[in-house]
Amino acid sequence: MVWKLRTLKYLLLFSMLFSAACATPLAPVAEEEEADPAEVAIGERLFQETRFAQFFFAHNGSQVNSPLPAGDPVMAITEAVGREFPGPFAGMSMNCAACHMVDQQLQRPEGGMRTYADFARRSPIPAREDGKTTAPRNSPPLVNSALPRTGDLFLHFDGEFVSMEDLVRATFTGRNFGWLPGEQAQATAHLAKVVREDVGQDSIARQFVAIPYRVLLAGTDPSIPPDFRLPEEFRIDVDKASDQQVFDAVAKLVAAYVNNLIFSQNAQGEYNGSPYDKFLTINHLPRKPNDGESDLDYSRRLIQALDNLEEIEFVDPLSKQFEFHQQEFAFGPEELEGMRIFFREPDAIPLGSEKILAGGIGNCIACHAAPNFTDFSFHNTGVTQLEFDKIHGLGAFEALAIPDYATRSADPEAYLPPTAAHPNGTGIFLSVPAADKPGHTDLGLWNVFGNADIPKPQAALRELLCRRLEDPNAPCTVQDLLPLSIGLFKTSGLRDLDHSSPYMHNGQFDSFESVLMHYFQFSARAREGSMRNPPKEFLGMALREEDLLLLLKFLKALNEDYS
Repeated sequence: MVWKLRTLKYLLLFSMLFSAACATPLAPVAEEEEADPAEVAIGERLFQETRFAQFFFAHNGSQVNSPLPAGDPVMAITEAVGREFPGPFAGMSMNCAACHMVDQQLQRPEGGMRTYADFARRSPIPAREDGKTTAPRNSPPLVNSALPRTGDLFLHFDGEFVSMEDLVRATFTGRNFGWLPGEQAQATAHLAKVVREDVGQDSIARQFVAIPYRVLLAGTDPSIPPDFRLPEEFRIDVDKASDQQVFDAVAKLVAAYVNNLIFSQNAQGEYNGSPYDKFLTINHLPRKPNDGESDLDYSRRLIQALDNLEEIEFVDPLSKQFEFHQQEFAFGPEELEGMRIFFREPDAIPLGSEKILAGGIGNCIACHAAPNFTDFSFHNTGVTQLEFDKIHGLGAFEALAIPDYATRSADPEAYLPPTAAHPNGTGIFLSVPAADKPGHTDLGLWNVFGNADIPKPQAALRELLCRRLEDPNAPCTVQDLLPLSIGLFKTSGLRDLDHSSPYMHNGQFDSFESVLMHYFQFSARAREGSMRNPPKEFLGMALREEDLLLLLKFLKALNEDYS
């Protein structure tokens, strides 16, 4: 449920109560959406909260309940590719929703719905002394970001975090909220102060329930509506708790909210929002893995079941209309052929010349298996190489000097991003490339793997990379594995892609078409040997340009009206 829908719900509730008290009959109203759990509802308010940022601390920190004299300039507009809109939080300071929007720009002619993403290639961030004006990466959509999975949980494009709570903690104390390395304690204390002193009367609180945080988080006051009464495990007495305990309680609530963001499913956990999902349903095809079945094995079973159908029923575009997409709600012969290409795997790798010329092999499920259309893992798609070479010339990324593990470990601040332990880190390999910054680029997983300042994901990442060694007897040390992490980024899901453009970790592509053309070109470069650290999955792809149009039709059939 997005915040505007929640506001409408409580306005309707108020009008019903008022009318009943006046004995005035009400006209019938639409059936109310089922209320979210209290921890999700309060987590949503904290997600919208604009007072946790460094700008608020610097300009209004002692007056928690007073509006800012002037808002953070970065909040004045919503930046988009080739255009901009008035910011939904203008006059305030940074919050989570500024980079992870839903319907805040829905009414703008060139805006629209978002799956908790923004519109920028790289998200604007508050100005500080380091001179940075944008995040190094595109804001990924949050819907489906924390789905339960059989493997390890990795969050962010580079797998830096192993839980949503860790991610939230780092966001509230990190550069996106205006805080510099070394200011974590200050950020934690400020957030705790806002929570303790809040009186529940600011504009965001009134969109939910105008009750102070201290009362909501204690969870026992009889004035708290049932929809906002926290379960015991989320409650905290903020007056008795330490700053860190208050901070952790807030992170837990925001994590509960984000973890609840899932594309439409039925009671059995089957997706049901897209034309593709309807196609599976009307043809009685399997819609999710069986217990213990991997997504890849499910995808193979699904395509086999499809091949066994004697008759195929297509989705009539007149059966339903999209509300938030400019396309028909349809799944026809072209979408079906695109699906077959998407699911088709090679018989062997590398492919022979005849197979390559024949095309029609997407090998897409190697990384984007149904039903989630992501393997939750990491792959090099060549996007970093493409961006770097566009600036510095063809072949520049292949020739780029990247330190080995021993060199990097001997002087981490020379190569790695800044952390609390190493606040002067250059982040040269987690930065935006530019003509006047030779050597600067984004190596993705390379920045995290083997980084002693980020201990939590290391064991799982090492195991993941070890499994990719072609020789099972090859050494599996961090020193040996680090080159395999160059340019690897986490696989994004493909559902409702229309509402998360621009695409890839750097927002480099504005359309599905350009993404598919990139895969077409870089799979060829992988076969030619001109791609640094190529993924084996690219060697199993054989696509013609006419295949791309069919793949595009299939991908658009994964869109849905998420709200």
